[in-house]
Amino acid sequence: MTTEPPLLLALDFTGTFAFALNGALTAVRAARLDIVGVVALGMITALGGGILRDVLIDSVPPAAFRDWRYLVLAAGGGLVAFALSQWLHRLEVPINVLDAIGLSTFAVIGASKALGAGLGIGPAIILGAITGVGGGTIRDTLVRRIPSVLRSDLYAIPALIGAAVTVGAIRADLYGVPAALAAVAACFTVRMIGVHFGLQAPAPPGRRD
Repeated sequence: MTTEPPLLLALDFTGTFAFALNGALTAVRAARLDIVGVVALGMITALGGGILRDVLIDSVPPAAFRDWRYLVLAAGGGLVAFALSQWLHRLEVPINVLDAIGLSTFAVIGASKALGAGLGIGPAIILGAITGVGGGTIRDTLVRRIPSVLRSDLYAIPALIGAAVTVGAIRADLYGVPAALAAVAACFTVRMIGVHFGLQAPAPPGRRD
């Protein structure tokens, strides 16, 4: 079972469910899939980043397979999105908020686990970001779309910020629940600013959208 502090674990579970909702809803919109495909893509979105992280740091079997709650939440989110897909567009704002919580929590937990596995500062920050964006990238690849992390409003940058704050706190021997929540808040704030204002990461000079 996972041994994160209760508050971070609750945020982690919330993010898992929200990522599954978001991933399954994307599958419904992007491709004509049946219930198996929708739930599978929801689960991949929710769990893919964490599985990639655990495989890369040789923590196997991955946490998603050692704690049954992750699988249940991911499958549940996919089923809810499938059943309510006609109405979920009305909840787009709450889902975006939950998705940002998931991105933030995954980036922070991913970075802390990477450092705990002996990685250096740079790799730990990158692996924290991968934990946050990896599942969505796999999902988009499977439905033959350019991954949203490479083309949409601020997504990877907030994850990198949250991971960097986490690594900095750990290196300064200041890491604990307050520091973790501060890192989550930094990532969440930047992500929601990007959503609210439709901000984009810098594009190549002269590109025409």
